[in-house]
Amino acid sequence: MDHWSRVERALSDEPLSEPLVALWRHFPEDDQTPQRLVARTLDWQNRWNFDVVKFMPSGTYGVEDWGAISAYRDSPIGTREVVRTGIRHLEDWGKLKALDTRSGTLGWQNQALGAVAKELQGRVPILQTVFSPLTTARKLAGDRIFADIRNAPGLMEEALMIITDVTIRFCQDAIDRGAGGIFFATQLASHRLLTLGEHERFGRAYDLAVLESIQEKSRFNMLHVHGLDTMFEQVCSYPVHAINWHDRLTAPTLAQARRMFSGLLAGGLNECETMVNGNLDAIDGEVRCAIDQCPDGRLMIAPGCVLPTATADTSIEAVLRAAGRLWP
Repeated sequence: MDHWSRVERALSDEPLSEPLVALWRHFPEDDQTPQRLVARTLDWQNRWNFDVVKFMPSGTYGVEDWGAISAYRDSPIGTREVVRTGIRHLEDWGKLKALDTRSGTLGWQNQALGAVAKELQGRVPILQTVFSPLTTARKLAGDRIFADIRNAPGLMEEALMIITDVTIRFCQDAIDRGAGGIFFATQLASHRLLTLGEHERFGRAYDLAVLESIQEKSRFNMLHVHGLDTMFEQVCSYPVHAINWHDRLTAPTLAQARRMFSGLLAGGLNECETMVNGNLDAIDGEVRCAIDQCPDGRLMIAPGCVLPTATADTSIEAVLRAAGRLWP
Protein backbone atom coordinates (compact mmCIF):
# COMPACT_ATOMS: atom_id res chain seq x y z
CA MET A 1 0.00 0.00 0.00
CA ASP A 2 1.48 3.37 -0.99
CA HIS A 3 1.23 6.47 1.19
CA TRP A 4 -1.73 7.94 -0.65
CA SER A 5 -3.67 4.73 -0.08
CA ARG A 6 -2.81 4.79 3.63
CA VAL A 7 -3.96 8.39 3.97
CA GLU A 8 -7.20 7.73 2.09
CA ARG A 9 -7.94 4.68 4.23
CA ALA A 10 -7.42 6.68 7.40
CA LEU A 11 -9.72 9.41 6.12
CA SER A 12 -12.42 6.89 5.23
CA ASP A 13 -12.29 5.17 8.64
CA GLU A 14 -10.81 1.96 7.26
CA PRO A 15 -8.48 0.38 9.83
CA LEU A 16 -4.72 0.67 9.45
CA SER A 17 -2.39 -1.74 11.16
CA GLU A 18 -0.09 1.17 12.09
CA PRO A 19 -0.87 4.89 12.40
CA LEU A 20 0.19 7.42 9.80
CA VAL A 21 3.47 9.18 10.59
CA ALA A 22 4.84 12.47 9.26
CA LEU A 23 7.55 14.68 10.73
CA TRP A 24 8.93 17.86 9.21
CA ARG A 25 11.73 20.37 9.73
CA HIS A 26 13.20 23.47 8.15
CA PHE A 27 16.38 23.35 6.06
CA PRO A 28 17.96 26.72 6.90
CA GLU A 29 19.93 28.39 4.12
CA ASP A 30 19.21 25.43 1.83
CA ASP A 31 15.67 26.80 1.59
CA GLN A 32 16.99 29.84 -0.28
CA THR A 33 17.52 28.13 -3.63
CA PRO A 34 15.18 25.73 -5.41
CA GLN A 35 17.85 23.15 -6.24
CA ARG A 36 19.02 22.76 -2.65
CA LEU A 37 15.50 22.74 -1.23
CA VAL A 38 14.51 20.02 -3.69
CA ALA A 39 17.56 17.94 -2.78
CA ARG A 40 17.03 18.28 0.98
CA THR A 41 13.32 17.48 0.68
CA LEU A 42 13.99 14.33 -1.32
CA ASP A 43 16.77 13.25 1.03
CA TRP A 44 14.43 13.69 4.00
CA GLN A 45 11.60 11.69 2.46
CA ASN A 46 13.83 8.96 1.03
CA ARG A 47 15.52 8.58 4.42
CA TRP A 48 12.34 8.31 6.52
CA ASN A 49 9.53 7.28 4.16
CA PHE A 50 6.87 9.40 5.85
CA ASP A 51 3.20 9.21 4.89
CA VAL A 52 3.02 12.91 4.00
CA VAL A 53 5.65 15.31 2.70
CA LYS A 54 5.12 18.74 4.20
CA PHE A 55 7.02 20.94 1.79
CA MET A 56 9.24 23.29 3.79
CA PRO A 57 9.93 26.67 2.19
CA SER A 58 11.23 29.32 4.57
CA GLY A 59 8.60 30.86 6.80
CA THR A 60 9.13 34.27 5.18
CA TYR A 61 8.73 33.32 1.52
CA GLY A 62 5.23 34.82 1.34
CA VAL A 63 6.24 38.38 2.17
CA GLU A 64 9.55 38.85 0.37
CA ASP A 65 7.98 39.80 -2.97
CA TRP A 66 6.16 42.57 -1.08
CA GLY A 67 9.47 44.03 0.07
CA ALA A 68 10.14 42.32 3.40
CA ILE A 69 13.75 41.30 4.03
CA SER A 70 14.60 38.23 6.11
CA ALA A 71 17.69 36.63 7.58
CA TYR A 72 18.60 33.36 9.24
CA ARG A 73 19.97 34.00 12.72
CA ASP A 74 20.61 30.49 14.03
CA SER A 75 17.05 29.85 15.17
CA PRO A 76 16.85 26.46 16.90
CA ILE A 77 13.95 25.49 14.65
CA GLY A 78 15.59 26.76 11.47
CA THR A 79 13.25 29.67 10.79
CA ARG A 80 14.17 32.96 9.19
CA GLU A 81 13.44 36.30 10.82
CA VAL A 82 11.97 39.35 9.10
CA VAL A 83 14.61 42.02 9.68
CA ARG A 84 12.89 44.72 7.63
CA THR A 85 9.14 44.71 7.25
CA GLY A 86 7.42 45.47 3.97
CA ILE A 87 4.77 47.57 5.72
CA ARG A 88 6.16 50.25 8.01
CA HIS A 89 3.39 52.85 8.10
CA LEU A 90 -0.39 52.62 8.20
CA GLU A 91 -0.74 54.19 4.76
CA ASP A 92 1.52 51.48 3.28
CA TRP A 93 -1.41 49.06 3.38
CA GLY A 94 -3.14 51.16 0.74
CA LYS A 95 -0.14 50.74 -1.57
CA LEU A 96 -0.18 46.93 -1.48
CA LYS A 97 -0.32 45.49 -4.99
CA ALA A 98 -1.25 42.10 -6.39
CA LEU A 99 1.67 39.77 -7.15
CA ASP A 100 2.46 37.35 -9.95
CA THR A 101 2.56 34.05 -8.06
CA ARG A 102 4.52 32.34 -10.82
CA SER A 103 7.54 34.61 -10.58
CA GLY A 104 9.84 35.90 -7.87
CA THR A 105 10.18 34.17 -4.52
CA LEU A 106 6.61 32.91 -4.67
CA GLY A 107 7.14 31.39 -8.09
CA TRP A 108 10.16 29.31 -7.31
CA GLN A 109 8.57 27.71 -4.24
CA ASN A 110 6.07 25.92 -6.45
CA GLN A 111 8.67 25.24 -9.13
CA ALA A 112 10.71 23.42 -6.47
CA LEU A 113 7.62 21.58 -5.25
CA GLY A 114 6.93 20.48 -8.81
CA ALA A 115 10.43 19.03 -9.10
CA VAL A 116 9.88 17.06 -5.89
CA ALA A 117 6.50 15.83 -7.12
CA LYS A 118 8.05 14.65 -10.36
CA GLU A 119 10.64 12.59 -8.48
CA LEU A 120 8.14 11.07 -6.04
CA GLN A 121 5.75 10.17 -8.88
CA GLY A 122 2.52 10.47 -6.94
CA ARG A 123 3.39 7.89 -4.29
CA VAL A 124 2.96 10.25 -1.35
CA PRO A 125 0.87 13.36 -0.64
CA ILE A 126 2.89 16.58 -0.88
CA LEU A 127 1.44 19.57 0.95
CA GLN A 128 2.62 23.06 0.12
CA THR A 129 3.02 25.20 3.24
CA VAL A 130 0.67 28.18 2.98
CA PHE A 131 0.11 30.87 5.59
CA SER A 132 -3.27 32.35 6.31
CA PRO A 133 -3.82 35.86 4.92
CA LEU A 134 -3.78 37.43 8.38
CA THR A 135 -0.60 35.53 9.27
CA THR A 136 1.00 36.86 6.09
CA ALA A 137 -0.12 40.37 7.02
CA ARG A 138 1.58 40.05 10.40
CA LYS A 139 4.79 38.75 8.83
CA LEU A 140 4.63 41.67 6.41
CA ALA A 141 4.09 44.38 9.02
CA GLY A 142 5.12 42.91 12.36
CA ASP A 143 3.13 43.52 15.51
CA ARG A 144 1.79 46.86 14.29
CA ILE A 145 -0.88 44.68 12.65
CA PHE A 146 -2.83 44.61 15.92
CA ALA A 147 -3.12 48.40 16.12
CA ASP A 148 -3.87 48.65 12.41
CA ILE A 149 -6.85 46.31 12.43
CA ARG A 150 -8.32 48.27 15.35
CA ASN A 151 -7.55 51.76 14.07
CA ALA A 152 -8.18 51.27 10.33
CA PRO A 153 -10.35 48.16 9.89
CA GLY A 154 -11.60 49.12 6.43
CA LEU A 155 -8.09 49.68 5.11
CA MET A 156 -6.98 46.34 6.58
CA GLU A 157 -9.89 44.52 4.95
CA GLU A 158 -8.89 45.90 1.57
CA ALA A 159 -5.30 44.77 2.12
CA LEU A 160 -6.41 41.34 3.29
CA MET A 161 -8.48 40.92 0.14
CA ILE A 162 -5.34 41.48 -1.95
CA ILE A 163 -3.33 39.05 0.18
CA THR A 164 -6.12 36.50 -0.02
CA ASP A 165 -6.27 36.68 -3.81
CA VAL A 166 -2.52 36.15 -4.05
CA THR A 167 -2.74 33.26 -1.58
CA ILE A 168 -5.50 31.58 -3.57
CA ARG A 169 -3.56 31.80 -6.81
CA PHE A 170 -0.43 30.47 -5.08
CA CYS A 171 -2.41 27.49 -3.74
CA GLN A 172 -3.83 26.75 -7.17
CA ASP A 173 -0.36 26.97 -8.70
CA ALA A 174 0.92 24.49 -6.10
CA ILE A 175 -1.79 21.98 -6.91
CA ASP A 176 -1.16 22.41 -10.63
CA ARG A 177 2.50 21.59 -9.95
CA GLY A 178 1.68 18.35 -8.15
CA ALA A 179 0.74 19.19 -4.57
CA GLY A 180 -1.99 17.01 -3.14
CA GLY A 181 -3.17 20.01 -1.15
CA ILE A 182 -1.90 22.54 1.33
CA PHE A 183 -0.67 22.75 4.91
CA PHE A 184 -2.60 25.87 5.92
CA ALA A 185 -0.96 27.57 8.90
CA THR A 186 -2.68 30.20 11.00
CA GLN A 187 -0.55 31.87 13.66
CA LEU A 188 -3.13 34.34 14.99
CA ALA A 189 -6.05 32.12 16.02
CA SER A 190 -5.08 32.62 19.63
CA HIS A 191 -6.90 34.27 22.51
CA ARG A 192 -3.53 35.75 23.50
CA LEU A 193 -3.51 37.85 20.32
CA LEU A 194 -7.06 38.60 19.18
CA THR A 195 -10.62 38.57 20.41
CA LEU A 196 -12.99 36.05 18.87
CA GLY A 197 -14.74 38.88 17.03
CA GLU A 198 -11.49 40.20 15.61
CA HIS A 199 -10.45 36.78 14.39
CA GLU A 200 -13.88 36.18 12.87
CA ARG A 201 -13.63 39.41 10.87
CA PHE A 202 -9.95 39.55 9.95
CA GLY A 203 -8.93 35.89 10.14
CA ARG A 204 -11.64 33.31 9.60
CA ALA A 205 -13.41 35.14 6.76
CA TYR A 206 -10.27 35.16 4.61
CA ASP A 207 -9.14 31.69 5.71
CA LEU A 208 -12.40 30.24 4.43
CA ALA A 209 -12.04 32.07 1.14
CA VAL A 210 -8.69 30.35 0.58
CA LEU A 211 -9.77 26.89 1.67
CA GLU A 212 -13.06 26.93 -0.22
CA SER A 213 -11.29 28.02 -3.41
CA ILE A 214 -9.31 24.77 -3.60
CA GLN A 215 -11.83 22.25 -2.31
CA GLU A 216 -12.54 20.77 -5.73
CA LYS A 217 -8.87 20.68 -6.83
CA SER A 218 -7.14 19.36 -3.71
CA ARG A 219 -7.22 15.86 -2.27
CA PHE A 220 -5.82 16.46 1.21
CA ASN A 221 -5.56 19.70 3.20
CA MET A 222 -4.24 20.07 6.73
CA LEU A 223 -4.84 23.00 9.07
CA HIS A 224 -2.07 23.99 11.48
CA VAL A 225 -3.23 26.07 14.45
CA HIS A 226 -0.07 27.65 15.81
CA GLY A 227 0.51 28.90 19.33
CA LEU A 228 -1.01 28.61 22.78
CA ASP A 229 -4.58 29.21 24.00
CA THR A 230 -5.86 28.68 20.48
CA MET A 231 -9.35 29.27 19.13
CA PHE A 232 -9.61 25.59 18.32
CA GLU A 233 -13.37 25.40 18.53
CA GLN A 234 -13.71 28.30 16.08
CA VAL A 235 -11.36 26.85 13.45
CA CYS A 236 -12.10 23.13 13.72
CA SER A 237 -15.09 23.69 11.43
CA TYR A 238 -12.78 24.75 8.58
CA PRO A 239 -13.15 22.57 5.45
CA VAL A 240 -9.95 20.54 5.91
CA HIS A 241 -9.16 16.85 6.15
CA ALA A 242 -6.74 17.10 9.09
CA ILE A 243 -5.78 19.41 11.96
CA ASN A 244 -2.38 19.82 13.59
CA TRP A 245 -1.64 21.89 16.70
CA HIS A 246 0.58 21.88 19.79
CA ASP A 247 -1.49 19.23 21.55
CA ARG A 248 1.29 18.53 24.06
CA LEU A 249 1.52 22.20 25.04
CA THR A 250 -2.01 23.58 24.91
CA ALA A 251 -5.63 22.46 24.89
CA PRO A 252 -7.30 20.48 23.52
CA THR A 253 -5.78 17.05 23.97
CA LEU A 254 -6.12 14.61 21.12
CA ALA A 255 -8.97 12.87 22.95
CA GLN A 256 -10.79 16.18 23.47
CA ALA A 257 -10.23 17.22 19.86
CA ARG A 258 -11.73 13.97 18.61
CA ARG A 259 -15.07 15.07 20.07
CA MET A 260 -14.87 18.35 18.12
CA PHE A 261 -13.37 17.29 14.78
CA SER A 262 -14.18 14.13 12.85
CA GLY A 263 -11.24 14.19 10.46
CA LEU A 264 -7.61 13.21 10.88
CA LEU A 265 -5.79 14.46 13.98
CA ALA A 266 -2.06 15.11 13.54
CA GLY A 267 0.02 15.34 16.69
CA GLY A 268 1.14 13.49 19.79
CA LEU A 269 4.78 14.60 19.94
CA ASN A 270 6.34 17.36 22.03
CA GLU A 271 8.86 18.63 19.51
CA CYS A 272 10.19 21.31 21.87
CA GLU A 273 11.28 18.96 24.63
CA THR A 274 10.85 15.22 24.16
CA MET A 275 12.10 15.03 20.59
CA VAL A 276 15.12 17.23 21.31
CA ASN A 277 16.02 15.66 24.64
CA GLY A 278 16.14 12.29 22.93
CA ASN A 279 14.68 10.25 25.79
CA LEU A 280 13.63 7.21 23.78
CA ASP A 281 11.31 5.87 26.47
CA ALA A 282 9.53 9.24 26.66
CA ILE A 283 9.13 9.33 22.88
CA ASP A 284 7.75 5.81 22.91
CA GLY A 285 5.32 6.85 25.63
CA GLU A 286 4.07 9.88 23.70
CA VAL A 287 3.41 7.81 20.58
CA ARG A 288 1.56 5.12 22.51
CA CYS A 289 -0.44 7.74 24.42
CA ALA A 290 -1.48 9.38 21.13
CA ILE A 291 -2.63 6.02 19.74
CA ASP A 292 -4.61 5.32 22.90
CA GLN A 293 -6.37 8.70 22.62
CA CYS A 294 -7.49 7.96 19.05
CA PRO A 295 -8.87 4.42 19.08
CA ASP A 296 -10.75 5.11 15.83
CA GLY A 297 -7.39 5.21 14.00
CA ARG A 298 -7.89 8.65 12.44
CA LEU A 299 -4.46 9.72 13.64
CA MET A 300 -1.18 10.90 12.19
CA ILE A 301 1.75 10.85 14.60
CA ALA A 302 3.32 14.28 14.12
CA PRO A 303 5.02 17.11 15.98
CA GLY A 304 3.01 20.09 17.18
CA CYS A 305 5.09 22.23 14.83
CA VAL A 306 8.46 21.96 13.09
CA LEU A 307 11.14 19.77 14.62
CA PRO A 308 14.15 21.65 15.98
CA THR A 309 17.17 21.21 13.72
CA ALA A 310 19.01 19.52 16.61
CA THR A 311 16.58 16.58 16.63
CA ALA A 312 18.65 13.41 16.42
CA ASP A 313 18.03 10.56 14.01
CA THR A 314 17.62 8.26 17.01
CA SER A 315 14.59 10.31 18.13
CA ILE A 316 12.97 9.99 14.71
CA GLU A 317 13.73 6.27 14.67
CA ALA A 318 12.08 5.96 18.09
CA VAL A 319 8.88 7.52 16.73
CA LEU A 320 8.78 5.14 13.79
CA ARG A 321 9.54 2.15 15.99
CA ALA A 322 6.81 3.01 18.51
CA ALA A 323 4.36 3.46 15.63
CA GLY A 324 5.23 0.01 14.25
CA ARG A 325 6.94 1.48 11.21
CA LEU A 326 10.52 0.52 12.03
CA TRP A 327 11.70 -2.81 13.33
CA PRO A 328 14.58 -3.00 15.89
